[in-house]
Amino acid sequence: MGEEALKCVLLADRHHGLTEGVRRLLETTFDAVVMVADEISLLESAERLHATLAIVDLSLVHSGNLLWLARLHAHCPVMKLIVLSVNDDPAVRRAAAESGADGFVLKPAIATDLLPAVDAVMAGQRSGLSDDSPNQPGERGNGS
Repeated sequence: MGEEALKCVLLADRHHGLTEGVRRLLETTFDAVVMVADEISLLESAERLHATLAIVDLSLVHSGNLLWLARLHAHCPVMKLIVLSVNDDPAVRRAAAESGADGFVLKPAIATDLLPAVDAVMAGQRSGLSDDSPNQPGERGNGS
């Protein structure tokens, strides 16, 4: 890998207790873990830091829609994106995928599913986005 750019991950969640635990997990894989707690900080940091990956809580914004997620993907199309959620509804997974997410991890399964999802997404695969296999990190999306 040699002179590869600094691998930076953005972790966006309003719940500090959760982000601290996830930060410790991610520090084993990334050179820098930057934590943000709101949409504006997420968008600014993503553009300024040229992050490799963003891991975002689906409830980061209270609007109830995923326009902010699509905007993040549009501003930083090369950055990989994993969504965290407590909601296991297949429609939520589809909406996240349609808004540009590369992966989806349920918050109760972060300890076991996040790092495999990160590995899959960083390898160019999609993870946890299909309706029939919600927690299989190595799954490949078919673009639909």
